Parts: sequence; structure tokens; C-alpha cells
Amino acid sequence: MLRVLVPSDGSANSLFAIRHVIDEFRKSEDLEIHLLNVQPPFSKLIADYSSRSDRMEFHHEQTESALLTTRQMLDAASIPYAVHSEVGNKVDCIVDVARRLHCDLIVMSTARKSSLVRLVENSVTNQVLERTGVPVEVIPGEPASKLERIGIPAGVGAGAGIVALWMASS
Repeated sequence: MLRVLVPSDGSANSLFAIRHVIDEFRKSEDLEIHLLNVQPPFSKLIADYSSRSDRMEFHHEQTESALLTTRQMLDAASIPYAVHSEVGNKVDCIVDVARRLHCDLIVMSTARKSSLVRLVENSVTNQVLERTGVPVEVIPGEPASKLERIGIPAGVGAGAGIVALWMASS
């Protein structure tokens, strides 16, 4: 049985990975699906003035909300799955849970972005790819916005041009 970790934050892009996993399960029911939602930790200031149980309850509610659509999709397809919730850095948690559960595959979806944008932004997907020994299947999500497709590359190009002119004049 193939053990698959599917990190999900409840965004429209994360649903592309779930749809892919559902399609794969329909082809072969030999998948053990593990959903993971990672919540950011509270700042020290908030942690100092709130109880551990209140923080845990808040994180639980946020996870339930984030995974609601994902779980509905899997339930509607009658696909069994396990839910995992972690608090911490997204990349650290994804890599650690995949290792701890002995996953054979991580399935993530990401917005369609240019290579230049990916180089500049250091996305969660890129960091997971760099840090895990588990194979990662990246499912393309929503197309990038006009700013990401045109604005960022144009800005980087303009910046590089200014640096080149400055270096040439020095």
C-alpha cells in the first residue's frame, strides 16, 4: 500500500492536489491517504497570556475549517483518510510528518508561476522539495496573477539593468 501525505491549507490551490489524489485512488485503491494541516504558532506575547488548552482549541478549530472542503471531497468519493494537525513551521512539519509516518509520496499543489518568481519567493513547495528525501509530486494549481507573470519579472529585469548600468559606470 502506498502511503501518501497531502498537505492542505484549505486554499483553492490545495484542492488541486486532493482532486489528483481522488483520481489516483479511483485508479488504484492501494493508497493510504494522510491529510496534513499546519497552523502557525502563536507569538510569545499571545502564548504568555493564553492557556495551552485555549491555543490548542483555536488551532483545532482552524484545522477543521481549513480541511472542511477537502474532507467533504474525500467523504463524497468514499475514500478513507487520516487527518493530522501540526503547529509550527510549514516546511519543518511537512518534512517531519512525512518521515514520521514513513510516507512513500508527498502530493502538493502550487500556483503556476514562472521560474523567476519561484527563484525569488522561496515557496513552501520549493523548500519541501529541497529538504525531504520523500518523493514529491507537484500538481499545478491556479494560473499566476498578472503581477506574478509580468510585474515581478519586469521588476527583476529593471533592477538587473540598473545594477548593470551602475557597474558599467564604475
